[in-house]
Amino acid sequence: MPRPRCFRRVWFEPNVTYFKPAGIRKSELAQTTLTVDEFEAIRLKDLEGIDQIEAAKKMQISQPTFHRTLISARKKIADALVNGKAIRIFGGNYKMIRSPGRGRGFGRGMPTSCICPSCGYEQEKQRGTPCLQIKCPKCGTPLVGKP
Repeated sequence: MPRPRCFRRVWFEPNVTYFKPAGIRKSELAQTTLTVDEFEAIRLKDLEGIDQIEAAKKMQISQPTFHRTLISARKKIADALVNGKAIRIFGGNYKMIRSPGRGRGFGRGMPTSCICPSCGYEQEKQRGTPCLQIKCPKCGTPLVGKP
């Protein structure tokens, strides 16, 4: 009986999960599935330029496992490009990691005050109330969060 796979840590969830060649109907296309952890390996190594050892640490997997994941992802992408297949990003054995300064606050952390983008009015953030639901008392514009 094989050992159960450990979860890969993923720091970025893709907003777009389907790519297809232009001019071909989706129903007529063959499809290849890239797992979310393979997507993360490609993002860390090829987009962010992080070396394999550091990327493996970020995903909390061994460097050889990271390398196998990266090779698998690159092979699937090459197959899709060369053979005109659609790419679907879905599934895998992963856990989303939310770090301080990432997620809802658009990389800035949770807001500590709310500010008017029009006139500059500022007030302390009220717990449980999003800044966008508060209107500026001076000009009536919805406030935005400020870290």
